[in-house]
Amino acid sequence: MHKQKIIAEGFTSKYGESHAEVNAVNAVKDKSILKEATIYVTLEPCSHFGKTPPCANLLAKHQFKNVVIGCIDTNTLVAGKGIEILRKSGINVIVGILEKKCQEHHKRFFTVQNKKRPYIILKWAETTNGFLAPLQKEKQSPIWISNKYSKQLVHKLRANEHAILVGTNTVLADNPKLNVRSWSGKNPVRIVLDAKLRIPKDLNIFDNSVKTIIITASKTKNQELKHNLIFETIDFQKDIASQICAVLQKHKIESVIIEGGTQTLQTFINENLWDEAFVFTGNKTFEKGIKSPFLSAKITSEEKIKNDILKIYRND
Repeated sequence: MHKQKIIAEGFTSKYGESHAEVNAVNAVKDKSILKEATIYVTLEPCSHFGKTPPCANLLAKHQFKNVVIGCIDTNTLVAGKGIEILRKSGINVIVGILEKKCQEHHKRFFTVQNKKRPYIILKWAETTNGFLAPLQKEKQSPIWISNKYSKQLVHKLRANEHAILVGTNTVLADNPKLNVRSWSGKNPVRIVLDAKLRIPKDLNIFDNSVKTIIITASKTKNQELKHNLIFETIDFQKDIASQICAVLQKHKIESVIIEGGTQTLQTFINENLWDEAFVFTGNKTFEKGIKSPFLSAKITSEEKIKNDILKIYRND
C-alpha cells in the first residue's frame, strides 16, 4: 500500500515457485515507491534459502517503510528470524494483526510444519438412523444419501484440498472417479488403500487422468506401471493411519480428505489423526446397513443444506 492506495497484490505460487511477497513486489513497476510503502503479509516472510531465496531479504533490499505480519512462521528455519532481518534493516515491523484468522488461513502449512503430516479432513454422509451405506447394492455405483447441494459442497471441498483417500471396499462398491465435477477446480491426488491389490485395472481410479498413489502391502505382484500411477507399501498389521501419513509426507501432500468407508475413517479416528470432520446427514433411512464411524468430539458448527444437515467437528 502506498499513500492509502493498494498498488499490488501477490499470492504464493505452487510448491517450489515464488512466494506471495515476491509476486507482489514484481507486480510493482516503479520499485522506488516501495521505500514509502507498507506491505501486509499473512505469514512471517521466510529467512532461509529453500526452493526460493529468502523473502525477508527481498523486503529489506527494497527498504519498505512498514511490514505488517499476521502470524509468526513456526518453521524452525524461520520462527522470528525473518522479523529480525527486517528490523535490523530499519523497517518498522508490526506483528499479530488478525493473528487467529491468519493462523486459520495457514492451518495446512502449520500442520505440515508442526505435526509432520498433512491436514486431515474426514468426510462422510449418513442416514437419519446412522448408516453409511446399505448392506447390498444392485449396481457398482454410489448410492447418494445427501442432496445435490451437499454433493456440490463436497466437490468444492475436493477442489480446495491436495488429495483424496479411499479404501479398497469403496472402490469395489462404487467405482468412484474421485475428481472434481460439480465445482471448478483442480482434481485432487488420488490415494487408494489396496493391501492385497484386489482392485481390477479397468476401474476409474486407473484411468490415468490424475496422479494416483496405491498404498499396498506388497510390491511383489505384477503391477502395470503407468504415468501418474505410483505404488507405495506399508505394514497393514501396524498403525495404518500413521504409516499413510508418512507416505503422504514423502509425496509432499499438504492436505487430504478421507472419503472412505467406515473402516478407513475409523482407522484415522482411532489413531487420533484428523483435524476436521464434515458429516452430512441426509433425509434418508436404510432398513439395514453399514454403521457410520464413531466420533467422540464436539460439534463446532451446524447448518442446514436444504433437507440435509452438515455438522463440522474440529479436533483441537
